Amino acid sequence: MSSLAGDARGGPGSTVGPFTASTRVRSLGDGTFTADLGSAWTVGGKPHGGYLLALLARAAVGTAGAGVPGTDPLSVSAQYLRAPEVGPVLLRTDVRKSGRQATVVSVYLEQRGQSCVEGVVTTGRLPRERAAWSDLPNQPAEPPGNAVDLATLPMASVFKLTAGCDVRLDPNGAGFLHGHVGDPPRLRLWVRPRGDQVDTMFALLAGDISMPVTFNLGRFGWSPTVQLTALLRSRPAPGWLRVQMDCRAVHGAWFDSDATVVDSTGRLICQARQLALSAKA
Repeated sequence: MSSLAGDARGGPGSTVGPFTASTRVRSLGDGTFTADLGSAWTVGGKPHGGYLLALLARAAVGTAGAGVPGTDPLSVSAQYLRAPEVGPVLLRTDVRKSGRQATVVSVYLEQRGQSCVEGVVTTGRLPRERAAWSDLPNQPAEPPGNAVDLATLPMASVFKLTAGCDVRLDPNGAGFLHGHVGDPPRLRLWVRPRGDQVDTMFALLAGDISMPVTFNLGRFGWSPTVQLTALLRSRPAPGWLRVQMDCRAVHGAWFDSDATVVDSTGRLICQARQLALSAKA
């Protein structure tokens, strides 16, 4: 990773895919970065929460890992204050702690003088060895033949991310696809970027890739994320990322959503938990 932590320029013969290019951050040399929010990474015209999380991580790594190869985001926690618009943004960083194992960086994503997303990113080096123990969902490494390509659904006109990544949904348990209400708020998906490599930044997007699990309760419409925390556990292998989304409780308009992201080799890559507001049933 370059000292700009997201500078999309590669070496000779390298190629840059849509996700890498769209999450590029450009250093101004004083701990601040600029970026351009692309329209292809929006839901309902607003930049996607996981996409914004990746931008925070790139800026933080650009500050904490400048000149230090192999620096990774280990955790990213963000408060979503207001939805930014498509277009240029400024990211300000502040190193809160610098250590041998972990460095903590605050990141503020601003647009037109207003703070839109405020986060704290812990950086370090992800482990390379296999987990000594894990308890992960039993989900096939690749989408089955009956998995639904989200790009073929009417929601693709709102869920623009299907232009930049291939997303498949397991129809089993996704009753909302057939007008059924009452299935548990639990969904299984598979995702991979189009024309790009799976990496830790894309894993942050994957942790928020699902439509709201409350669709199964008949609650459709915009469900804004209020707070999202993601833990990166390992670097992903090439191939599909499998994602299981779970919910513990829906209280009034509030609901939680937990994502477990596993790579093609069966290794845990990302865990993400968010608090969000659901549309009325």
